[in-house]
Order: sequence, then structure tokens, then C-alpha cells
Amino acid sequence: MILQYFIFSLLLFFLSPLAFAYGNFTDPFCDRRCMANVMVKKELFSAPLNDNCTIVVNITSIQYETMSFNTKEMQMTSRIKVNLEWKDPDLGWMQDRARFPTIILPVDKIWTPRIVLDNGIDTTVEPYTHDVQVRRDGVVDHALILFTTVSCEINLFTYPFVSGSCPVAINGWTEKGCALKLEISNDVSLIGGDRGEWKTTGVKKIVDSSHRVYLEVFLSINPFSAFVTLILPSVLIMVTDLGSFSVPFEGGERNTFKVTLVLSFTMFLLILNDHLPNGGTCSPLLYYHFTFCLTCLVLSILISMMLTRLSVDDSILICRRSTKVHPSDQNSKTQNNSLDQEKDTGVKTGDVTSEIATLQETVNILGRIDERADHVERKLAFANRVDKFVFGFFISMYILYTIIVIAITQTDICKVNNLDFWDMSNNADNSFDYSYTYTNA
Repeated sequence: MILQYFIFSLLLFFLSPLAFAYGNFTDPFCDRRCMANVMVKKELFSAPLNDNCTIVVNITSIQYETMSFNTKEMQMTSRIKVNLEWKDPDLGWMQDRARFPTIILPVDKIWTPRIVLDNGIDTTVEPYTHDVQVRRDGVVDHALILFTTVSCEINLFTYPFVSGSCPVAINGWTEKGCALKLEISNDVSLIGGDRGEWKTTGVKKIVDSSHRVYLEVFLSINPFSAFVTLILPSVLIMVTDLGSFSVPFEGGERNTFKVTLVLSFTMFLLILNDHLPNGGTCSPLLYYHFTFCLTCLVLSILISMMLTRLSVDDSILICRRSTKVHPSDQNSKTQNNSLDQEKDTGVKTGDVTSEIATLQETVNILGRIDERADHVERKLAFANRVDKFVFGFFISMYILYTIIVIAITQTDICKVNNLDFWDMSNNADNSFDYSYTYTNA
């Protein structure tokens, strides 16, 4: 009798924890909080691994929003809400032990998957709520918010008339023998669209030939701002430069005006340099346009300066002195010579021979003045003919340039590869296998 009592006491002692736990599940007064506390006491902070060391997490839906796009750095900042679902058998319970189909657990009391971005530069992951929902079969529903900045190279060759796409490679992790596989559904929605200069036109899941799955974000640019601040001013400055050929070049006013145009154009060069990237696979055509315009402006100034020099001298070389004599100076010199001759011949008043010589000398001087005036008029006429030729040359060059630019913009001569980050990752570390990290949903 004593032995039977001793054995019953030992069984009661060792089975009391199980009875307590069972009683919590079968106690009709144990509510959802009671059940949640029992789950929290299990301290399930490790991943629920199956026999092949693989965790499968379903991404049931994705809400994507573009926060900003930095054209200078070619970086896109996004906000992504990801709804996750995975199964943890240790969090489930039998229906006969509890009547509740779901409970709420704190997100920091159980294991939750960590999501990375293969092409992310800076990524911050935050839980959408501080609680997760657990169903009776152990399925956990959770949501994450990803604030990420990805590097995205868009073909800016025809800027500002540009449209392109950026990949956002949401991924789990893969090590030798173990992996976190993501099964992404097609439920991808776009929130918002206009973000300053750029507009997000759409987003969808893409599966390429290498079984890599990523989000493709389609972007387009509003060309109004860039057209008003860059293209239109450059065109107006070039048209104004053509109009400056109507300004006379003799006094140098045209040269001063053209220098003012060049200084104004350099301001727009600074705006262009601050707004667009300096390098990249496809350099914007706008850089070549501004280079052409600046070259034409400088060439126009040099030609105008040479025409000004040519109008006052026989040569455009700066080492030669001008031989032009002002008519007033020449008249003064003639008058002085006449007075000197009158003084020399004053003692011989009435000498007809001396008077004739004086008159002959005056006629010779006036003839030389007329010859010099004719020479100056011929130089001005030649300079005006050259000026008209230069004006026609610039108009023809601008028309030809416009035709060439329109033809170039209609061709696809530049391509970019936004998926090169996967190639670099595979070459850098062969232990990672990004081709099979995703599974089609």
C-alpha cells in the first residue's frame, strides 16, 4: 500500500506541468490572452526549419510607392508594404483544446523573416504593426514596411523626354544547405504616382529567363520643367545671337552684346551640371547640345571681333598698327600746311606762281583724303559681305544641326542593363545562389 502511494506521488509530481499546460488549453475560462501567454512562454525565436533546411514564406500582396527619384545620383527611394505569411507548427494548437481560431502575439516574441534587397543601397525594415496574427494551424500573418534606396540607371540620352524602368529585387537569404525562399504573388499594387519631376506609371512582378523574380517599376519624366529651364533658354540665346548680326560691328557694340550672351549661357551650364549625372553608360544628349551652342557662341564672338578689326585696318593681325587717319585730323593738318605756306609766301604777295603751287598742293591733299575714304568704304563693304556670309553660314549650320538632333533622338543607340548587380554578386561570391531564391507563386 505504501509502495503504491509512493508511485502515485511520483507520477503526480512529474506530470503536473503537462497537466497545467493541458488545463490552460482545456480550461473554458482561458481566453485569447491566456493562450497568447502560453505561446509567448515557448520562446520560439528560432526559424521553423523543415527537413531540407528551407523556410518558405509567402508574400501575399505588395503595395509599392515611389518616394523620390534623384536624377543626379540615379537613385530611387521607395516605400514598400509587404504582407507575409508562413507556417510555424509549434505555434499551432488542436481544435479540441481551444475554441479560438486565431490569437494575437507580440511581433518581438516569435521568429519573423528578414527581407533584404539585392540592389539596395540603404534599406530600413520596420514592422507594420507590433502584433502578428497566428491561426490554429500555425500560419502566421505579418506585414513589413521597407524604406529602401536602390541604384537605378535609366537611359537619359533623350532627356527630358525619357521613360524607363527600375528593378527592385526583394529577396530572402540563401546559404549552403539552408535558404529562406519567398513566393511572391501577382498581387502588386501601386500607391501614388507623381513625385516631383518623375512619375511612376506602373509596377509589376517580372520573372526572367534565369528564374529571377523582381519588381519592375516603370517611370516617366515630366519634360515641362527641364524644357523651360534648359532647352528653351539655350534655343532663345542662339536665336538672339543670330539677331545680333543686325547690330553694326564697327563700334564694338556687337562684341559687347555677344559676350553678355556667353555669360548668360554659362549660368544654364551650371544648372545642367547640377541637375544631370556627369557620367554613366548613356550620357544625355543635352550635354552635347550645350557644348555645340557654347562653341557656336564663342565662334560668333571671334568672327565679330575679326570683322571689327578688318573694318579699321587692311589686316586682321593684331601685330599691325592701324593706318587709318581720322578726317578731322587730316583737315587740321591740311590747314596747318596751308598756313605755313602762306607764311612762306607772305613776302611775295601777288606772286601767281606761288599761289598756283599752293592750290596744287591743296588739291593733292584733298585727293589723298578722297582715296583714303574710298579705301575705308571698300573695307567696310568687304567686311559687310563677310558678315552676311557668316550669318548665312550660321543659319545653315543651325538648320542642319536641328535635323541631325531630331534624327538621332528617333534612333535607339543607347541601352542600359539594370540587372548587372546580380551578375556582379554571382561573380563575387559563388556560395550565393540568387537564381533559386524566388519561387513563382
